[in-house]
Amino acid sequence: MCGGGLAGFCAAVASARQGARTCLVQDRPVFGGNSSSEVRVTPHGAAAFHVYAKETGIISELLIEERARNHETVFENGWTNSVWDMTMYDMAQRTENLTFYLNTTILDVRMANARKIASVVGYVANAELELELLADVFIDCTGDGIVADRAGCEWRMGSEGRAEFDEPHAPLEASGDVMGNSIHFKTKDMGYPAPFTAPDWAAKLDNPDFFYKQGRNPNDVRGGYWWIEIGVPWHTIYENEDIRHELTRYVLGVWDWIKNKDPKTKELAANHAIDWIGQVPGKRESRRIMGHYLMTEHDPLNKTVFEDEIAYGGWFLDLHTPGGLLAPTSEHASAEGYNETSSYMVKSYCGPYGVPLRSTIAKDVDNLLMAGRNISVTHAALGTVRVMGTTAIVGQAVGTAAAVALRKGLALADVPSEAIRDVQQTLLRDGCFLLNTTNEDELDLARSAQVIASSQAACYGGEVRADLLAAGQLGPQDDALNQRKGQWIAISEGVLNRVSVCLTNRSGSPQTVKATILPVDHIWDYRTEEQPLLATTELQVMPGDYQWIDWEVQLSERDGLKAGIYIRLDLHANPHLVWHCADGIVPGQTCAYEMGQGKMRRDWNGPTRSFRVEPSQNAYPPEHVINGVTRPYRFTNLWRSDPRESLPQWLELSWEELKLIRQIEISFPGSLLWEYRGYAPFYRDPQCPKDYRIEAFVGGAWKQLLEIRGNYQRHCRHALEQPVHTDKLRVVIDATNGDQSAAIYEIRCYS
Repeated sequence: MCGGGLAGFCAAVASARQGARTCLVQDRPVFGGNSSSEVRVTPHGAAAFHVYAKETGIISELLIEERARNHETVFENGWTNSVWDMTMYDMAQRTENLTFYLNTTILDVRMANARKIASVVGYVANAELELELLADVFIDCTGDGIVADRAGCEWRMGSEGRAEFDEPHAPLEASGDVMGNSIHFKTKDMGYPAPFTAPDWAAKLDNPDFFYKQGRNPNDVRGGYWWIEIGVPWHTIYENEDIRHELTRYVLGVWDWIKNKDPKTKELAANHAIDWIGQVPGKRESRRIMGHYLMTEHDPLNKTVFEDEIAYGGWFLDLHTPGGLLAPTSEHASAEGYNETSSYMVKSYCGPYGVPLRSTIAKDVDNLLMAGRNISVTHAALGTVRVMGTTAIVGQAVGTAAAVALRKGLALADVPSEAIRDVQQTLLRDGCFLLNTTNEDELDLARSAQVIASSQAACYGGEVRADLLAAGQLGPQDDALNQRKGQWIAISEGVLNRVSVCLTNRSGSPQTVKATILPVDHIWDYRTEEQPLLATTELQVMPGDYQWIDWEVQLSERDGLKAGIYIRLDLHANPHLVWHCADGIVPGQTCAYEMGQGKMRRDWNGPTRSFRVEPSQNAYPPEHVINGVTRPYRFTNLWRSDPRESLPQWLELSWEELKLIRQIEISFPGSLLWEYRGYAPFYRDPQCPKDYRIEAFVGGAWKQLLEIRGNYQRHCRHALEQPVHTDKLRVVIDATNGDQSAAIYEIRCYS
């Protein structure tokens, strides 16, 4: 495993956990690559744009652990500290079958023949030690594709022209243009004036248009500016050191502008001092290694369904302007002021979409895989797949695929056709999520069980905050209906008699608003056109605050309403009206707004809009824990106890005959709704069970098998010291990390 960024690290841990003897080689003293404390790029992924789309698996374990351990806020780029490095180092130390070499640079590749790598040669810095590492399978996670290049693989670097694949984001003519590198800085509020004098060699920046009219807004004096970026005319591989020096000059020049020259920021920055400046550039793009499938921009935009899907993405098509600080304007969305409804943002919003295994298998070398930003994609497609949340889960999938190939004695090229089900089912068991695959593991005894629970929550809707209602004030996410807004509602019964929404009309005159109800395929079905309507009406809203408006819809299965699906309640634009948010998140019930061209996008951070339904919907039944899906998707997929009943609460599996059980695996809720930086220091998700017990019915009585205290991880595996023969098993949740309800997404049992 060459390269210890998030892709390489997750690949190494995954292959080792699957029993393959694994060696991880990293050229820096810490793991994490761009996410490490040396570079400090905040890991982003699909959850930045899609509710409940947080990447899970190994990356989720790491990020949950880091937030639980770390005292410091993750504000943005530049704010990563050594707690993150040590979280990764700790996992590496605790992973069986994994050895690693830090500070070790890959110098050469030795071939067994024209299509097979025999070994890689590395040099350990400061140790005067040269290593030759032999393996059956190699994975290139170096970012620059060093191993693939030395092995003679075909690769691309630069931008494809529009004519080659007809990609909407491709330039008319092909070129060598790539996205640039960045270094970041962090400041500290000293509490007293902190002067700064830039050295003579720092960049001289005196034109406010460079910042405010070209998409480089110094909007926060704490740092975090991704737009301190330079690439062309320098080569992002061979001239990386020249780029580093130029970036250092510009960091100092940018801070000099903020601190000493800009009338908008001088007073804000008066007490701030430079606390850290990176000296390892974070790289966005260089070589892309050609695999058995080349992903183009059309795949994420059209959500291509791949038979060999092994991961997913959901970041927008984020293609930075070649040249960065040296270009006339910054990255396109930034240059538009991040207007979320501009034509550029509409055409760039994509996902969640699948990533195929074939794009990670080198076509020219038989025992080489890739993970990270060097996989087989076009320049345009790289704009979305390059972010670290996505590369991490691709890495876990590639490490898993390598282990499966070795275990089955398969050529890597044959895995997508002959063993893809094994790879996909292993990924699901290891806590990952796939868009088009559910748990079908024949060895999972829970799938054949009957499931009951001590109680289950019903969904009545989402009420508004009492304090805001009493004061007649708008909440922080209450905004006018300037665009069409939609609320996803889980329907369990196939009957909906009445739906209500809470609106404010401050226009001084009666208003009407068009309301529609339509079925949706899942919580990321953002279509507003070509959708069959279940019902439509005009709601009348008199002047006044916080009015519950009822709609007698009287829908049933004869009208096309089905049980076990989401519907979306849409209120169309009327800027005189405010649709209030609910008091907290109702699990699995989220909202979006229309951005244009028949497409919606997540509203704010995915709150629940106020609504009431009659009858209430049994959206959280216990049988969800064996339906094979571990997050809200086509339905809520969650068992949740009745919040009106106190803890402990339990969920029970039963079989018609005795089962031998040695291992129990549970997926709890938590840390799915937002991306990583949305969580506070020392964070433990309130929904996640903290204290729980697992019991088996043995000899006519319940026997405690194990007891867990202080949990905050969402994916927990428990190997029993002694296997148990039982026909009943239950999980008893004594306490959560704050939520009133006990909740579980999935239980698996193995013998």
